[in-house]
Amino acid sequence: MARWAPDTRERLRAAALALFVERGFEATTVPDIVERAGVTRRTFFRHFGDKREVFFDGDEIPRLATEMLAAAPADMAPFAVAWNGLQTLAAERFEPRRAEIVAARRLIEAEPALRERDLQKQADLRAALTEGYVARGVDAAQARIIAGVAVELLQVALEQWAADPTGIPLARHLDRVRAGMAAVLRADPAP
Repeated sequence: MARWAPDTRERLRAAALALFVERGFEATTVPDIVERAGVTRRTFFRHFGDKREVFFDGDEIPRLATEMLAAAPADMAPFAVAWNGLQTLAAERFEPRRAEIVAARRLIEAEPALRERDLQKQADLRAALTEGYVARGVDAAQARIIAGVAVELLQVALEQWAADPTGIPLARHLDRVRAGMAAVLRADPAP
């Protein structure tokens, strides 16, 4: 078995996703994945904590969010920072991996353990955004609201994008969801 190769993580991910589609998440084991990928079990655990992590990339998205907030101009409006980040993620991270992400979303929706992990990842992202906004001087309550809106906007757009057979880019789904959120807030006046 190959001990190390620069594309090992992606080979493991591709092998796991193919097996999950063929056999189902529960029926696929780590030994199945490493056999398909042609690597050792130790190599798998060097890249992923468990088979669920194949879907969730560790702490990559919260880390990117933290870096984005820290790098944004100090005078940029708080939601504009989040919006620019979502647009960048859509173009650079999600669109190039559309087929893989769509397949993963379908598996996540069908598997309770994966849905639970997905919710935890959403909470991790909200926490990273909230912390980053507070570090930028945003009031804690407003930071939570902005973070919550950004995460929900991303999740709804991702779900629509994954279900959309027309191939409309994620950025357009983000635009549509943002417009829908704005319409709901305008239609429901504050007390």
